[in-house]
Amino acid sequence: MEVLFYLRLSSSLLTLVFEIHFCAAPKRLQEKTSLPIKGEDEKGIMLKSARPIAQIAMKRPDSGGMEGSVISLLANHFLVQFDSSQRIYHYDVEITPHPPKDIARMIKQKLVRDNQEALSGALPAFDGRKNLYSSVEFQNDKLEFFVSLPILTTKSALPLQDINDMLESQQIRRKLFKVNIKLASKLDGNELSSYLSNDGDDWIPLPQDYLHALDVVLRESPTEKCIPVGRSLYSSSMGGVKDIGGGAIGLRGFFQSLRPTQQGLALNVDFSVTAFHESIGMISYLQKRLEFLHDLSQRKTRGLLGEEKKEVEKALKNIRIFVCHRETDQRYRVFSLTDESTENLWFRDRDGKNLRIVDYFKEHYNHDIQFRNLPCLQISRSKPCYLPMELCVVCEGQKFLGKLSDDQTAKILKMGCQKPRERKDIINGVMAGSIGATSGDQGREFKLNISREMTQLYGRVLQPPKLKLGNGGHITDLIPSRHDRQWNFLDSHVFEGTRIERWALISFGGTAEYRSLIPRFIKQLSQRCEQLGIILNKNSSLQPQYEPIQVLNNVPLLESKLKKIHRAASNNLQLLICVMERKHRGYADFKRIAETNIGVVSQCCLYSNLAKLGSQFLANLALKINAKVGGSTVALYNSFPSQMPRLFGEKEPAIFLGADVTHPHPLDDSSPSIAAVVGSMNWPAANKYISRMRSQTHRQEIIQDLKEMVSELLGEFYQQLNMLPKRIIFFRDGVSETQFHKVLQVELEAIKAACLAFPMYKPTITFAVVQKRHHTRLFPNETNSLSGGTQIFNENVPPGTVVDSVVTHPKEFDFYLCSHWGMKGTSRPTHYHVLWDENQFSSDELQKVVHNLCYTFARCTKPVSLVPPAYYAHLAAYRGRLYLDKSDSAGFGITSTSISRACPPLKATPLPKLSDNVKKLMFYC
Repeated sequence: MEVLFYLRLSSSLLTLVFEIHFCAAPKRLQEKTSLPIKGEDEKGIMLKSARPIAQIAMKRPDSGGMEGSVISLLANHFLVQFDSSQRIYHYDVEITPHPPKDIARMIKQKLVRDNQEALSGALPAFDGRKNLYSSVEFQNDKLEFFVSLPILTTKSALPLQDINDMLESQQIRRKLFKVNIKLASKLDGNELSSYLSNDGDDWIPLPQDYLHALDVVLRESPTEKCIPVGRSLYSSSMGGVKDIGGGAIGLRGFFQSLRPTQQGLALNVDFSVTAFHESIGMISYLQKRLEFLHDLSQRKTRGLLGEEKKEVEKALKNIRIFVCHRETDQRYRVFSLTDESTENLWFRDRDGKNLRIVDYFKEHYNHDIQFRNLPCLQISRSKPCYLPMELCVVCEGQKFLGKLSDDQTAKILKMGCQKPRERKDIINGVMAGSIGATSGDQGREFKLNISREMTQLYGRVLQPPKLKLGNGGHITDLIPSRHDRQWNFLDSHVFEGTRIERWALISFGGTAEYRSLIPRFIKQLSQRCEQLGIILNKNSSLQPQYEPIQVLNNVPLLESKLKKIHRAASNNLQLLICVMERKHRGYADFKRIAETNIGVVSQCCLYSNLAKLGSQFLANLALKINAKVGGSTVALYNSFPSQMPRLFGEKEPAIFLGADVTHPHPLDDSSPSIAAVVGSMNWPAANKYISRMRSQTHRQEIIQDLKEMVSELLGEFYQQLNMLPKRIIFFRDGVSETQFHKVLQVELEAIKAACLAFPMYKPTITFAVVQKRHHTRLFPNETNSLSGGTQIFNENVPPGTVVDSVVTHPKEFDFYLCSHWGMKGTSRPTHYHVLWDENQFSSDELQKVVHNLCYTFARCTKPVSLVPPAYYAHLAAYRGRLYLDKSDSAGFGITSTSISRACPPLKATPLPKLSDNVKKLMFYC
């Protein structure tokens, strides 16, 4: 290793210039953004970060719930003790020219290593962008460095390693960077300590600045050894790399986040798996990624047809690449493909001379282009800049953003499907191993004490509610007593079975042998419905219609076929059953036409399921059909008024609302987001929900038309019961913690505004956020079991497990509820966070309401993991997304907006209007 440096001193500036000799480019670093700061000392230095706007969320109403049997648990939270007197110095870092995050981290690493005196001996933490955090103050408030880095063309497939290990004796190309470091603020931990204690002000906001600094500190060592993606970090050392096909690989890793909890600061660590692009040559990548190019290397004269070219462009858009025909440290991003093939592509050089691409590469690099009929990659957004595909290699460490195939998804899920004990061992291995938060010196540097033991705590197991079923017009009751809380209809019927007299069946595709199964299917489905108390006429309104599967590719033809069936049934169909040869994108058009143009609910299934007709499959189909045409599967035997008379009354109804927003695919730059709101329409059963859906601005999380949708649902409720609900319980799905304040501020006001549309109407409102995308996991505690040794520790926590202490918010009203039985892998409890509560629920009361509702989901005979209003809202939003998916826009199912990167339209494409025949039914179920 060779280090050259010289020192220049002035009254206010220390300048150090040094040269570093090392090689391979490391992995990407996690991006962070600097925080707002205010307040200055006498030297003009910022003293601490600005306080965020106070989040006015509900304080926990009590010390937690009491109902249920106690269970000993472990949670994947690791206590982090910090010294509140430890000041952290926040420095702004500016590097020019602006480098990738991996290069920026290499610059920082050498600065720290070779300039300890100027940095006062500190080991600062860096987020890879602009923020540097030190436990001691540097000698000067402003520092300037000039760093000459030897960047090689070799692209290492490994994450960042110690630079000493990367030094090799080979020809090196140097690049000079200027680094300016400026003191931005001085942070102390007193506010955070006060926030976490019970002694502090109940409404002081969370000191995000100090918490963010500690989070960067704890990520410093893992980021140097792993590939960061979002808040997760991935490494081949956690189980190798798995080829999942289609140009993608699966990699294991771990999620890590610092959270304020009742026990103090805790590091939430969880097992994670995701897909990355395989780092291989572009020709090989296309062969793996796209089936129609599987033999590309043997057919070098092959070109791309129009729709094939669109598919290739979609697959490669935004992928980062490097070239292998010359030495360079540059990485490029694919923006599009050229219109012309490489053979016919010309460009103008610096002297204004026109050159063919193939001639240029022969003359300058002595390379004969082999795949001359393929287009080149366009690597500039605004000006012509072409690269032949065969000279390009996919960069490593890129998360696979494309839609995974069913086979790829299955392989990724299998990689991530770990039994509770296995998952717990992996997490403990991360904390004790060489790549986790405890593996570096940052903890000691910043006076942090990080526990290696999972948090021990006690939860409670809520008892299942008594359920109300039907039996030939008589009501029967049942308490789910199995360990998984599942029940069956062996001796009973659905609570409310429907009578379906007028229905039809249409088939798409399928062999003659498959079609011969239809009569048996109709007979057995009718029999199974009858066993469940659902009357499905044994004879359809007209003979089954058999169509080739190609009809699903032609929207006008499909629509005419469906309208013909409807007319033949006197425009009075209750149900349309659809059997498909295979999954087909025309499913979206089928649903849209049926529910908006014709006005009939439908039930789809595949021929492959008909070949092996089972009682469970037929029962599941029957339950969905019954719910769609107006029936209900189950109800609570003891209604909410009888369970909680303090809150609910027979003549004082409540409405349960659920809301969700679905966003387009990550590679879609313009399609609208879809918002859906559902509301319960019957009381006190509260098990039938109708929906309202709207499109809105691209990736807008706040529901823009919430006022109108809630107003419509309240109007429907009034029509059903001839009274308005006294209480509104609103479950909002899909909101992250950073959006709590805005969602509460905007959407709560929208609900109140909707109520003002009715004279003298002012119901009490509870607003709760429902979160499934979190990383808290609960495990049975093997070392401290209260079950007398009967607990099977490689199984999940039992259904009804609730936790509202230790790992929950230090002040606010939240709890984790695992209402379902985890059949595979490790159960993910649902996190409920109450932001507003005018109904003044106690912990026990709200937990009981949510838990009981989870037993009333229409599509199955077991408790579900998500409270049904939120679950139904998710299904409705997905249905709205289908309405905008047009299968005939391109041969490969690509719209023009998915190819060209453009600004989203100012006004979202509106959803088609639902038919009056289906808008009051659970058609989305």
